[in-house]
Amino acid sequence: MSKTYLGVDIGGTAVKLGLVDENGRVLRRAERSVSFDGYKTPILDTVQAAIHEFLTEDTPRLEGIAVSATGQIDSRRGVVAGTCGNFPGWIGVDIKGTLEREFDLPVTVANDANCMLLGEVWVGGAKGYTDVIGVTLGTGVGGGILTGGRLLEGARGLGGELGHYRTHALDGVPCTCGATGCWERYAATTALVRAAQEKDPAWKDGRAIFAAAEAGNETVLALLDAWTDEIAQGLAGMVHIFNPQLILIGGGVSKACMEEYGGRGFIIKPTHRSIQLAFKRGRHRYARLCRGAGDPRRPAAQ
Repeated sequence: MSKTYLGVDIGGTAVKLGLVDENGRVLRRAERSVSFDGYKTPILDTVQAAIHEFLTEDTPRLEGIAVSATGQIDSRRGVVAGTCGNFPGWIGVDIKGTLEREFDLPVTVANDANCMLLGEVWVGGAKGYTDVIGVTLGTGVGGGILTGGRLLEGARGLGGELGHYRTHALDGVPCTCGATGCWERYAATTALVRAAQEKDPAWKDGRAIFAAAEAGNETVLALLDAWTDEIAQGLAGMVHIFNPQLILIGGGVSKACMEEYGGRGFIIKPTHRSIQLAFKRGRHRYARLCRGAGDPRRPAAQ
């Protein structure tokens, strides 16, 4: 019989749960808000309640719990080391220790963007690759780096904080982390929305912005050009440092989003223009595991 694990994805707005077998097949899934009362209830309390509700009597025997968590995660200890000022009461939370005591199972905890990359390497769009940069563009910018077949974690497991790679250090926008000019202040989808709202309050989210772009709105198209140039400059710098075989892009500009709005390769093309010739043999691809619709019994990568 195939081994079964509980996957727990703790985000800033929701916790997502899934029973996953050793082949990457998602057997069952659920979701619950963690911000329903403005974080008055501690996030990990909500997570534990959601897990108890999810693990019904017919749940197969579990081998362990794998946690993908937002924030800067000390993966050696399974503790939240930092949040860049985004989530109240999250810094210092002992995810690993708390869940192991509560559920009497081994628990592994890692940063959510690193987990995205590992999942893609396991059963997704990066399967078979050894040198990969994974980037998620959403409320912020997350990322993970696989080099020589190993996840780059650093001394405490905090490595790969791509969003706080400073692209405008001298004259940039202040970041929630306390620094100035971090890449995520320019490359996150929230940066695009912020710029769009200054032009027209009706452009309140990515959907409205891309709809205006598809309608040929010149102002929005100019905003998209500026935004994708910021993304491209950051990606090009990382290509020159890590020389990956593949760049995976997920989050707010995932493949599904791009197809819905008639994708134009609007991140891939400017990135290629910014990369030195010797580095141009790598590939860009949209992350596959972000697409959760369909038969929950199929492998997550399909």
